[in-house]
Amino acid sequence: MSVRVRFAPSPTGKLHVGNARAAVLNFLFARQQQGSFLLRLDDTDTERSTAEFAAGILADLAWLGLRHDVFARQSDRFDRYREALERLKAAGLLYPAYETPEELERRRLRQRALGHPPVYDRAALKLTAEDRARLEGEGRRPHWRFGLAQRPVTWTDLVRGEVKVDTATLSDPVLVREDGQFLYTLPSVVDDIDFAITHVIRGEDHVVNTAVQIEIFQALGGALPHFAHYPMITGKDGEKLSKRLGSLSLEDLRAGGIDPMAVNALLAKIGTSDPIEPRRTLDELAAEFAFAKIGHSAARLDPDDLKRLSVKLLHMRPWAEVAAILAPAGIGEDFWLAVRDNLEAASDAMDWWNVATAPLTPVVADAALTSQAADLLPEGDPTEATWQPWTKAVSAATGKKGKDLFLPLRLALTGRNHGPEMKKLLPFIGRSRAVARLRGERA
Repeated sequence: MSVRVRFAPSPTGKLHVGNARAAVLNFLFARQQQGSFLLRLDDTDTERSTAEFAAGILADLAWLGLRHDVFARQSDRFDRYREALERLKAAGLLYPAYETPEELERRRLRQRALGHPPVYDRAALKLTAEDRARLEGEGRRPHWRFGLAQRPVTWTDLVRGEVKVDTATLSDPVLVREDGQFLYTLPSVVDDIDFAITHVIRGEDHVVNTAVQIEIFQALGGALPHFAHYPMITGKDGEKLSKRLGSLSLEDLRAGGIDPMAVNALLAKIGTSDPIEPRRTLDELAAEFAFAKIGHSAARLDPDDLKRLSVKLLHMRPWAEVAAILAPAGIGEDFWLAVRDNLEAASDAMDWWNVATAPLTPVVADAALTSQAADLLPEGDPTEATWQPWTKAVSAATGKKGKDLFLPLRLALTGRNHGPEMKKLLPFIGRSRAVARLRGERA
């Protein structure tokens, strides 16, 4: 069996880390199994779906490196959904219902008041042909409900194990609204059948919906895919992530300089038995993927983990990946390797290049010490090996040690109280510039 999975976002908003997790897990499983990855835009909601959001989804997935093998839009497939609808009608599995949203809400309130679950009572099944004609004569148009078999539906979930949902406890789902617009459930099943989806990997908020869809799969004669429902992500305080997604959209993370592989690694590892550590390629993550590693409890997301992973990945980046950005400024591989372990963004290398090579007004915290240091700096171009014997000589001459020795030297040479190792920066500052700065001169 050739594995095929799908990621099916609705272009009604921006992708955030919560729904991007489905994209990452589906992609990694397909890559591991040498299968294919379908991107399907679930854009049946014509009122809220926009071309802008669709383009944003494509841009976000490209940024993550999640390339799709097959692409589909539900808005191109309405004829197929109508065919499936007619098949269900012919099989006697769909029935028209005429209640307004207000009437349904009043019924739900009544049921709750009586201590009953707010499940649709199938009142529409009792309507006669005359009743339906009268209601339509009043201007009402029916929505169409799928008649559930009202029996236990079971499956072996690849994450949760054995799952059973009794559809007798559920309302018959509305598949088509009064205005003829398809809701999520039927198009999703039809697409999964037509595109031969073998595995549906999604959040546990779809568990109940899966039981409904299994009945529709069976009604349409489609092969059932395997299902895997992973726990949802919460904020680090345990609250629903949906309440605090502002800065966690992929667009904002990209603009904030987060490495896309940091996002991939976090979403692949969060809530699993693996540690959350950086990986440089999707192939590495795919090789480590396993449904058995996914836990059963909600995974807590700390945005600081994204920053940590992103910085770690930056410190692992070879020169070839940043050369196009830095080489035009005159920066070479030797400087990149000297400073990268102290950077939080690749562009910070430009800042440190300016510190090392551009005129700078030094900060002189101990003029006697820095003047003595200027006198003791060896002749010739400094190298990394220069720093240790030179600072030992300065310490011996001044009696200064530790912070009292090294901080005044750093302030004079860089104007900053922190940064890359001074032994690595000194060769790029050069002897004449270093001597001038140590004497308090702008250089």
